[in-house]
Amino acid sequence: MTEYFIRRLLQSILVLFLISLVAFGLIHAAPGGPTQMMMAPGVSPETAKIQAHNLGLDKPVPTQYVIWLTNMLKGDLGHTFKNNLPVGEVLWPTVGNTIKLMAFAWFISLLIAIPWGIYNSTKVYGISDQTANFVSYIGFAMPAFWFGIILQELFSLKLDWLPLSDMYDMDKQGNFGNLLYHLILPCSVLVLGFLASYSKYARSSMLEVLEQDYIRTARAKGVPERKVIFRHALRNALIPIITIIGLDLPILVGGATLTESVFNWPGMGRLFVEMARSREYSVLMAITLITAVVVVAGNFLADILYKIVDPRVKLGSKGGKSA
Repeated sequence: MTEYFIRRLLQSILVLFLISLVAFGLIHAAPGGPTQMMMAPGVSPETAKIQAHNLGLDKPVPTQYVIWLTNMLKGDLGHTFKNNLPVGEVLWPTVGNTIKLMAFAWFISLLIAIPWGIYNSTKVYGISDQTANFVSYIGFAMPAFWFGIILQELFSLKLDWLPLSDMYDMDKQGNFGNLLYHLILPCSVLVLGFLASYSKYARSSMLEVLEQDYIRTARAKGVPERKVIFRHALRNALIPIITIIGLDLPILVGGATLTESVFNWPGMGRLFVEMARSREYSVLMAITLITAVVVVAGNFLADILYKIVDPRVKLGSKGGKSA
């Protein structure tokens, strides 16, 4: 087990290094640059060169990467080009705001989708199952931004029941009740998307397990159906669901860019769009790196959960996972 952890840690470090290298190159290869975004019409080329030198953008890209990586390892994420603010000062508040939005939506989705999918696997083609299929079709087919606009039009503009956008009312900053009030619409958009996938995966996974021979044997022995479902079937059915949840974990930090933009939610997804427009390389790299770290951590966490859910899974130094 210890060897496995060490090997995975080294692999994760290598993956993060490669991601940072590729992301840095792609971001700097994009057309335009911070100096072009900051320069007013009519500015001379000489002034532009001086500005690029002051920002450190006149050095070769490999040199810029080495400087960025060295500073990052020291805990310095750099400064914004336009206002010369520390990247952490701009970034960290948005990370917290995104986690509030995504975690709330994620928790509600899991609370509804997993039991609903399990129930539907025992009542195939019933009313509940048909309803879940309809919700899933809507969730997969409907663009998040369009659904968000519909909710705003109906519940904010016409009925005036819920706030149109933002995280708090102007005079209620930090009020938890007001936060929940503003969470309703953006969370509804996100929950529909999560619900569409999680309920389908839970249902299909349970159906597959319920067709196994050991389930038929348990039923033939007279084991109560409730015990068959929750003791014998559910644990094995959770394994593919854990995979999906582990892969979705980065969304909690990366955020839903379109949803945050539609509802003007001050999160990391919206920040990424704003920083991409102004070519703020340091902020874009910080967001990319944070998301990459969470992706790697999510996959690692899924492996650990496999072991907890199914003791047959062995995490060893040879062959990784085995059953």
